[in-house]
This record gives sequence, C-alpha cells and structure tokens, in this order.
Amino acid sequence: MYLIIPFVAAGVAEMLKFVLPGNRRKLTVKNFFAYSGMPSGHAAMVVALATIIGLTEGFASPLFGFSVIFAAIILHDAVGLREYLGIHGKVLNVLVKDLRDDKVLAEHYPRLQEHIGHTYMQIFAGALVGMAVSVIGYYIFI
Repeated sequence: MYLIIPFVAAGVAEMLKFVLPGNRRKLTVKNFFAYSGMPSGHAAMVVALATIIGLTEGFASPLFGFSVIFAAIILHDAVGLREYLGIHGKVLNVLVKDLRDDKVLAEHYPRLQEHIGHTYMQIFAGALVGMAVSVIGYYIFI
C-alpha cells in the first residue's frame, strides 16, 4: 500500500495533464514522463506517500515526520532548482543556436529542455491529487 498509492497518485496526476486544457499535450510516452505541467506528478507522489503514512502510522509518528520533510525537499526542488535548470537550458539553447554554423557544436550539444520546473499552482494541484488518492486508497484497502 505504501508503494502502490503514491504511484497511483503520480499516474493520476500525469493522466490529468492530458485532460486539462492548459497543458495542450498529446498522449505520448514522452509526454507522459515529461517534467512540467499541471498538476505536478512529483507533488502527487510525495504528498500521497506522506498522507498514507500519516493515516496508517499516525500523524505524530517519526515516519510521518520524515516523509513530510522528504516531501518538502522534493517540492522545493521541483519549483526552485528545476526553474533554474530551465532558465539555463533556455540560455544555452540560444547560445548554441547563435553558433550553429560550427559543426562541432551542432553535433555535440542537443537542444535542452526549457520547461522542467513547476509553478506553485501546479505543486498545489499535485498535492491535492496526492492527498485525495491516499484518502480514497486508505478507505478502500483498510
């Protein structure tokens, strides 16, 4: 249950990315595992894990405390660190494009992804999906 529910939550979040109109994604394997979009699959997964641990082990348990800290680190990186990586990708893509006449650069530097981070709204929506899936799963399995 501790493994199944978080993966189900991430899967639900990823499937919602194809249904919600703001994402404009085609249903492909590559897009299913894409980094950004609404809602955040990362948020859904780690919040689902923390929620199911809280529901089964108790919200005062050390394991729940650990899972909340783990979730906070993952969510912080999903917003902050990956936003910076996207900015770097955009800058490097411009530099490589400006130097496209150089055959060495064209062969060795692929186009980098520019949208790999999440907004706070995407994180919040993913967290809601994770909590909802955990609560539903808890009442189905327990």
